[in-house]
Amino acid sequence: MAASDEFRRVFSAFDQDGDGKISTAELRLCMKAALGGDMSAEEVQALMASADADGDGLLDEEEFLRLVRETDAGKEEQGDRCREAFGMYEMEGRGCITPLSLKLMMSRLGLHLDVVECQAMIRRFDLNGDGLLTFDEFKTMMMMA
Repeated sequence: MAASDEFRRVFSAFDQDGDGKISTAELRLCMKAALGGDMSAEEVQALMASADADGDGLLDEEEFLRLVRETDAGKEEQGDRCREAFGMYEMEGRGCITPLSLKLMMSRLGLHLDVVECQAMIRRFDLNGDGLLTFDEFKTMMMMA
């Protein structure tokens, strides 16, 4: 699967109402699911403003892809940090993040989620549909952060 196809799939996951645009509310909700924490309204507005080329207050797929590609600029340094972060979540020695390992890490961070909530978080970025997050899927998720 090409990188742009993966990003389109992530865009579709963020676009929860299926209108072809990502609102600030959708972006904030998805970032919360992706990061396990909340982004401030100001942070979301700043992110939207940085990518909203037509000024309509929404991100269409093209604007979203541009944002992702711009974020790709510092990718190599982020890759090292992503690898380190991935290792913190990947606790079962399987080379992937499972719902249980995500639950355990979130608990360590003070967020007490049940396995069903963790499965939902994983589904958002599980590009191959296996119910687990590989490093590449995790990296895609982190690039959205």
